[in-house]
Amino acid sequence: MKKFDSTQLTQFIGTTGYYRISRRHLLTDGTKYLAEEAECFWMMDAIASHLSEIGTEDWFVQVRMTVNGYRATMIYEDGSGKEHARQEIPYTDFPMHAISLFACWDGEHWVIMLPSEY
Repeated sequence: MKKFDSTQLTQFIGTTGYYRISRRHLLTDGTKYLAEEAECFWMMDAIASHLSEIGTEDWFVQVRMTVNGYRATMIYEDGSGKEHARQEIPYTDFPMHAISLFACWDGEHWVIMLPSEY
């Protein structure tokens, strides 16, 4: 695994491009960088899968992942503490202890972004 520097995520404010990971899910510059550099496209796939199940009644979803050893928990919320879904990850080598991502429905796509890109 390459060495990931999480401080580099602070450089992403807004986005200049969108990167399709499925028909209805897009990554921003920041989440694409995260997926590539932290080697966690699996996380983006998990988020996309849950967003499809949650639906678009709420246009905003906060995804919080906490890592404990080699296990992780991903929690999908409405941003006000109401939990939509929870997923236990039995093994991960994700290089951060915790991360929070946002997903917004733009009427056609879910856009998965870093909080600094919101």
